[in-house]
Amino acid sequence: MPSKETVRKAKADLRQGKSPTTAAGEFVREEIEHIREGKHGARSTKQAIAIGLSKARRAGVPLKPPKRATPETRKKAERDHAVGTGRRKPTRTASRRRARAVRQALKKEPRRVVSRAALSRHAKRAATRRSHAQRVAAAKKGWATRRRNQRH
Repeated sequence: MPSKETVRKAKADLRQGKSPTTAAGEFVREEIEHIREGKHGARSTKQAIAIGLSKARRAGVPLKPPKRATPETRKKAERDHAVGTGRRKPTRTASRRRARAVRQALKKEPRRVVSRAALSRHAKRAATRRSHAQRVAAAKKGWATRRRNQRH
């Protein structure tokens, strides 16, 4: 369950007109903090990010399901999105035994997947999957944002 502070920050981002992915970043950041403080671990950096995005969708951030994903992942993302927008009631909570098993399994996973080095490696790998045009567009967008913020 995300903290009230995280939900508040995400809603504020959306009100300011920031993109849903920016708002979802708050949830991913919270998840990374949970792993760093030892609440649980994750199998990979990708899994840590996925947990955060799932929580964001369920909290009402209008994040679209990923285009290139397995049908199983898309279905889960669509279900989370439906719960967050109120089109669907949250499914019955998992049995206490199952919830405990998931928690125990995550506790055994490594914490190093959210180290600065690991996050940097993940970001670089993700960037290489984007086309030159996409990277140029992102750079221009960042440049425009910085320029706009310098005026204030």
